[in-house]
Amino acid sequence: MADFQSSITTKEEAVAKETTVVSHDAAAKNDFSIETREDGDDAIVYDAGVRNIEIYAEYYTSKFSRFMYFFFLFLVAYAYGLDTRVRTTFATDATSSYKKHTLMSTVTCIKTIISAAGQIGFARSCDIFGRTSIFVFSIILYAVGTIVESQATTISKYAGGVVLYSLGHSGIVLVSEVLIADFSNLNWRVVAAAAPMLPNVINTWISGNIVADLGDHWKWGIGLWAIVFPVCCIPLLFILLHMKYLAQYKDKRPELKRIWTLPKGMTKVQYLIETLFWRVDVVGLILLAATFGLILIPFTLAEKKNYQWKKASYIVPEVLGWAVSLPLYCIWEKFFARFPLTPLATVKDRGIYGALLVSLFIDFVYYMQHTYLYTVLYVAFNNTTSAATRINNLYSFVGVITSFFLGFVVVRLKKVKKFILFGIAVWIIAYGLFIRYRTGQASYVGSIAAICVLGFGNGFLKIPARASIQASVGSHQKMAVITSLFLALADIGEAFGSAVAGAIWGNRMEAEIYKRVSNTTAAALAYDSPTKFVKKYKWGTATRMEVVAAYREVTLILYVVGICLCVPLLLCSFLLRDRKLEEVISYDMMGSNSESKDEIIEKEIELSSEESRA
Repeated sequence: MADFQSSITTKEEAVAKETTVVSHDAAAKNDFSIETREDGDDAIVYDAGVRNIEIYAEYYTSKFSRFMYFFFLFLVAYAYGLDTRVRTTFATDATSSYKKHTLMSTVTCIKTIISAAGQIGFARSCDIFGRTSIFVFSIILYAVGTIVESQATTISKYAGGVVLYSLGHSGIVLVSEVLIADFSNLNWRVVAAAAPMLPNVINTWISGNIVADLGDHWKWGIGLWAIVFPVCCIPLLFILLHMKYLAQYKDKRPELKRIWTLPKGMTKVQYLIETLFWRVDVVGLILLAATFGLILIPFTLAEKKNYQWKKASYIVPEVLGWAVSLPLYCIWEKFFARFPLTPLATVKDRGIYGALLVSLFIDFVYYMQHTYLYTVLYVAFNNTTSAATRINNLYSFVGVITSFFLGFVVVRLKKVKKFILFGIAVWIIAYGLFIRYRTGQASYVGSIAAICVLGFGNGFLKIPARASIQASVGSHQKMAVITSLFLALADIGEAFGSAVAGAIWGNRMEAEIYKRVSNTTAAALAYDSPTKFVKKYKWGTATRMEVVAAYREVTLILYVVGICLCVPLLLCSFLLRDRKLEEVISYDMMGSNSESKDEIIEKEIELSSEESRA
């Protein structure tokens, strides 16, 4: 018996030793899954956020405590969801006030590129520094960016505020999504992810009232969220700090990992270089943002009328993006980054890269119609500001309700792939309705139906696809990074959508308006500031109806491109794995339910070996 126990101990020690060796070898080969920087007892713990939240979760297991936890997440989502609905409308007013309405797609493109880079950076940071720290930092960025936006006097200052706000918003969304995953099983993941989004059911209707009540005071409509949003985050912060208090100070759990502790023998500069420069990969994030910025933003700026594509100021950024920034990013990630932003050993699984491509194309397709939807509803359908805001938000209203109730079906069936395929088919029908009902009061009901059908299809797409990729990654430690990549690709898809929509709008709309409207002053007003144009030229006047005809021509192009993009979206969805969503947070936490501990360790060793060879 003693010999048998000794052989088991020897085997476990050998497995542990092999794991350590592979882990260090993986670090040398750009693997992002290494946990600590070994220096005896003085080590940087790279997954302290993951380990600590698992311990914190043990103190909130009762139904009441879990209800309060998700309710306060709901409150945070309610606040930033309502802010997004209102701010989207006021963005049109803001760009129109600067007489730069066509630059709305540029602002959107900048926002999404920053968000994409921010998602990945925040995911790694919240694993190192903890969920709470990054949540607080994101709140600060959110508030400061909102203040800058609301006080901007030029479009460039407004864009600066958008950058700060977008970083904060991306951090809030990322941390919220990770906190949902930390406290929900895979089969309940769709319900848990949809539940905090239920505020959209209310926000769809009250956002129109808020916009109508504030009228032309768009600065206050944006600025008030610098106060409202941080206040709404206080209850969730209290919950997170209470869990930390119970674990760290009341029970003094020894398993808790140190955060923000400087190891002996390491200076602050070395610590920052080790964590931020290498682990978060700041260089990779900057190159990633620069690449997409240089490539996409010129598309939203150039206009056909002035032949701006012939100017060096538009050609040079494209050349720098394709010929300099993109190769530099690839070289850095391949040969120099210790922890690449896109860990190829993990991403090469078709269940991962398939879901990432689905995420990209979902937002690419969506923003082909959404980028200028509010303007179209306001100008070409003769809606009031409140009605246009509500109709614009029907997509979220229908989508969230659909996802929430679909989640209960997924709890029983534990599969999502067929639902995703069905959602794409619904989107193709929705874009057919968009093409048929483009402008004019005769198409009013049809346009609303198209938005609702698109939202219904989205209920089967975005959240189920996120659950699919979280099931495919199979590791709680990698959950935040993979979720951030999923959200980042969605932001990049939004950037593509807004860039292409902006290029079409900028190159076609002005020409179509001037072709129909002989009064050049009215034509310029219709293009540069449509909200002011609508107030001056009422529905039924010859000038207004000519502009509506121009809108009809340009939106046709937008919608045809959108329906064509549904084809690659459908093809990418076939790559998804249809893994069974078990009653665990992640597959590596199943333990004795399906695999022995040794089997799990051996699989991790095999995966690490593959990653180190990659």
